[in-house]
Formats: sequence, C-alpha cells, structure tokens
Amino acid sequence: MVHSRRKKSNNLDNLIDNVQQVLQTYIRQDCHLAVGLSGGIDSVVLLDILVTLSQQISFELSAIHVNHGISSHAAQWSHFCCHLCYSHGVPVSVSYINIHKEAGVSLEAAAREERYHIFNRLRADYLVLAQHQDDQAETLLLQLLRGAGVKGLSAMPIVRKQSSDAAPPILRPLLNVSRGSIEAYARQHQLNWIHDESNDSADFNRNFLRHAILPVLSSRYPNYVKTLQRTSQHMAEASLLLDDLAASDARCCVDDAGNLHISALRELSLPRARNLLRYILRLQQVKLPSTAKLNDILNQLRCARKDTQLHVVFGHTEIRVYKDFVYILPLRKLPPNHLQLKWQGESHLILSELGGSIHFTHVKGLGLCAQKLTQTPVHIKLRQGGERFSPDCKRPRRSLKNLMQEALIPPWERYALPLMFCGEELVWVPGIGIDCEFQSMPEEAGIVPEWRPNDSGGKILK
Repeated sequence: MVHSRRKKSNNLDNLIDNVQQVLQTYIRQDCHLAVGLSGGIDSVVLLDILVTLSQQISFELSAIHVNHGISSHAAQWSHFCCHLCYSHGVPVSVSYINIHKEAGVSLEAAAREERYHIFNRLRADYLVLAQHQDDQAETLLLQLLRGAGVKGLSAMPIVRKQSSDAAPPILRPLLNVSRGSIEAYARQHQLNWIHDESNDSADFNRNFLRHAILPVLSSRYPNYVKTLQRTSQHMAEASLLLDDLAASDARCCVDDAGNLHISALRELSLPRARNLLRYILRLQQVKLPSTAKLNDILNQLRCARKDTQLHVVFGHTEIRVYKDFVYILPLRKLPPNHLQLKWQGESHLILSELGGSIHFTHVKGLGLCAQKLTQTPVHIKLRQGGERFSPDCKRPRRSLKNLMQEALIPPWERYALPLMFCGEELVWVPGIGIDCEFQSMPEEAGIVPEWRPNDSGGKILK
C-alpha cells in the first residue's frame, strides 16, 4: 500500500548537501546514474535527491525497478515506481524475476541474488542504491550472528565493483545518513512511498533484528549505529591488510597462469594458507565454501602426496591437483564418450557438449593437408583409449596417452579434448599437433584447426 506524508516545513536538512559531496567525490561529468528503485521510503528519497541534484550537476539519471513477484502487491508497486519516475521525467525499466530458492538458502538471499543478476547487466556508469547508516549496523550484526569472518564484518563501501567487470560499480551516497534523517526528509518534502508488508514480518532475520532486538539495544546504547559503523570500518581496514598479505603470498605461490603451487602453499602457516586460498577463490569469483569445507579442502591440499589426483567438489566449483599445481575450475559434467560429429568443410564447429568450438583456417603449407582430408570422411570424436599418433616425422608412432602426459595435459582434460579422425586415422590432437602422414607440405593447401574452450581459463590449442 502507498503511504503519504503531508507535513510542511521550511527547514531544509543537509541530506542533499551530503549526497552532493559524495557525487562530486566519485562521479565525473555527464555520468549515467541508474538508481535502484524499490518504491520504499529509502529509494524514493534517494530518487528525489538525485532529481534535484541533476539540475545542479551534469549527470544522466534513470531508474531500475525489480519486480520479484513475491508479494500480491508487486504489480501495484511496479506501477507506482513507473508513475513516480514519469512525474520526474526519469526513464525507468522494470525487470521481472522468478525466485528459485535452493535448500538452505533464505528467501531474502535468493531474491537478492536474482536482483543482482539484473544489476550486473545494467548499462550505466553507476548503479546507485539507498543503503544507509542503519543498514550498515544491521548487516554487521547479521553477519556476526552467521559467524562471518573479517571480510563479512566489513562495512559496505560507498563505491564497490560488482562481480562482472562489465557491470556498473555500486554507489551508495546515503551510507553516512541515518534512517531517521531519511524519514524526516520524506515527511518534509511530502513524498509518497510504498510500505512492503513483508518488512513487518519477524520471520525474516533482518526484520526480527530491526523490530525486536535493536530497540532494546538502542535503549541502552543510543549511539550503537555509529559505534557499529566504526567497528565495520575497522574490519574493512583489517580485510584490506589481509588481502595485501594474500597478494604478497600469491606472488610466491601462484604461477603466471594463475595456478597455485601446492608445495609453496604447504610452507605457509595454516592461517596464511587459509587466507591465500580464500583470496584466490574470490579473485576467480567463486562462491566461498563454508568454513568447515574450506578447512577440509586446505587439509587435503596440504596432506596430498605427489601422485594423488585430488578432486574436491563444492557448489559449482571443483578443485584438482596435477603435477604439484592446484587447479580451481568450474564444475563440468563428463562429456558423452559416444560423441561423434562430422566435419564437412565448415569454418567452425560448435561443440556444446565440450564447452567450446573448433575453428578452421586455410593457410598454404601449414596444418592439415586439405587434399587428403577429402579422400575419406572426417569426424570429431573423443578419446576412447589405445589411440596411437605421430606428430613428429622423425619419431615412431606412440600412444596418445604418453604424448598427453609429455604435453602436461591434465588427466581430466584428456577425455574431453576433441580429436579429429580422417577415416580411422587420428590426424589432429589439440595441444599436441598433426599426424606426420597428414601434415601439409610447403606448396600444398593446408587447414589449421584451433580448439577454443569457452571457459575463461581456456587456451587456444592448435
């Protein structure tokens, strides 16, 4: 339902000045700001302030409203946000999402994750959100009750990058403003806003904290909001120092390809090793496992023998060990070993089962002999075992298994590489080369195949 306050006052607060200072500190001229508009009092006040400041500071303003579809009033809220933006002349887009809640994940967390998927795709210089000083305090207490570490207890920064490099950074210009000041501004400026009935339900942890715990805390510690904000800032500083330590350790423990050297990891103390592993997982945008799971992974890594083919799975991530290096990979399904795809001269073949594609380039005197490929059908298959291959004309044919071992191709990749067969003959293996009998001579028309995995860590293999 929509709430309205009509109390008039000629006393202007300093909210606009506070937001203006933040904008002048962080944004450049003619930036595009997209404000996250829920229709609640916080985001409505933020929109009102930004509309006012857009007449003084040169920036483009738009709004994004996410309809979660949870409340029976969701359509009404979307209509309210559109009407509000229309009255200000601010462009607005509405995104509709369906919440798929996994076991062990709260409805709040699931909604937040879906919402940020939308935010990640925004085309703007900044996504502007209305979190404020009281939100900081509530978040700190919630994280504390979840047993979060230093980073989890850190303050929300005024500016934060999103998980995707292409996504706009998040800007929070109200972080040093209290909820009381925001409510006073809304009354003073006769604003209308929406009241989400779910905010009254103590079934949600944040609401329980806000309605049942914090009033008691405030009666004894009236300045608890500012005190907890200061604690969060201390935690944020400690977190930066831990990241600096991890970055220093990474220079000694991680190779140029981003793989962790397991023997170097073992030389670190347990807390530093744990800190480094968390740091590397975050750099690869992996959702961190629980503390117990992280400790289990670290224990296995530190105790693994050189010949151990360690494989640990958590969430959508897997960790493997090969040749003294730790590989952190997206979890992949085993490809069907019956895969067979005919090549008929296309410039590229998409192999969705393998998560990549093969591209073919015509180059004189290089690659596969084009004329020989026309003599019998050409197929792309997976390794079955027992294949023999001779990429070096000066050496006899050898088992593909031995060649892959020499090429340091990890075991889990050996049965997921696309192999090219001309008839029954294996003629090309990515990362190893072309069979001697099918190599193009200097004056012959040649075809160079390239295997291009889609994953971010993939390399082009010829």
